[in-house]
Amino acid sequence: MFIIIEAAVLGMALLRVLSGSIEIFAAILMIKFNSVAKALVVNSSLALVGPIILILTTTIGVIGMAGNISLGKILWIFLGVSCILIGVKS
Repeated sequence: MFIIIEAAVLGMALLRVLSGSIEIFAAILMIKFNSVAKALVVNSSLALVGPIILILTTTIGVIGMAGNISLGKILWIFLGVSCILIGVKS
């Protein structure tokens, strides 16, 4: 019996695996540098990765559901993501 995985779900999952791998790599760098100042620089660079992954995974998900939901709901989803990003950056 074969399991068929939707392309959108696979893309979203792969982006999350990539994001997690970047987080682990950043933690290893922090330990390697053994400096609070350098660890803060590495941590600050992660602040760019998180929102990008959030936007990309949401976009893939919405594109995957585009035939099933209305344009109004798609706009509400992107408005919600925008609110999350604005709230985090404030």
